[in-house]
Amino acid sequence: MTSSSPDHAGASSIVGRLETVRRRMAEACLAAGRTPEAVTLTAVTKTQPPGAIDAILAAGQRVFGENRVQEAQARWAERRAAIPDLELRLIGPLQTNKALDAVALFDVIETLDRARLAEALAAAAGKVGRTPRVLVQVNTGAEPQKAGVLPEDADALIVLARSLGLSVEGLMCIPPADEAPESHFALLGGIAGRNGLAVLSMGMSGDYETAIRLGATHVRVGSALFGERNTLQTPSMD
Repeated sequence: MTSSSPDHAGASSIVGRLETVRRRMAEACLAAGRTPEAVTLTAVTKTQPPGAIDAILAAGQRVFGENRVQEAQARWAERRAAIPDLELRLIGPLQTNKALDAVALFDVIETLDRARLAEALAAAAGKVGRTPRVLVQVNTGAEPQKAGVLPEDADALIVLARSLGLSVEGLMCIPPADEAPESHFALLGGIAGRNGLAVLSMGMSGDYETAIRLGATHVRVGSALFGERNTLQTPSMD
């Protein structure tokens, strides 16, 4: 496994940011009357250099989010073999023709958002002999440029995915960047509640404490851990 030093921040900076995020998460949990163990930190490692990933791995982080299947394969194949307790979560849009690779690599796919993808994932699971856990991504702001099933169609997609044998455990959302996130987090929680889903992946670097207050079980944090890096990054997933 190739390692190199982080090119945007030293390993100590990453470790310090990780400790800060974990502390703020714990404080947010306690303020909400929840235990710190109730919320999982997903470190968003898209575009990060090998040294940055190795630094946060060395600090004990084990749950990671990636946007693209091929990039994740390149980043994580050797590391998965060396560190068996890693959990990889796909948090970017998934094309149906990548379903087989995604099922083979990821433990959790957070971006199920349409019937055709549900069918592709079910077929891939049958071929690979491995069924990843699945979250349904809900486009809570009904933004035309953003992936996700519309809130009014989420129940039907959950029913379909379950009927295909997929292990649907929760929901994910990315609120509109120009709106307060509270109503979107509350909307997601309502959909989860009526469908008996326990997992809510919501909250990113700028609003994860708010998300925890409103019931998030997983928060996806990138820039608060690694610093601002590449302006070509997709901003919506971190």
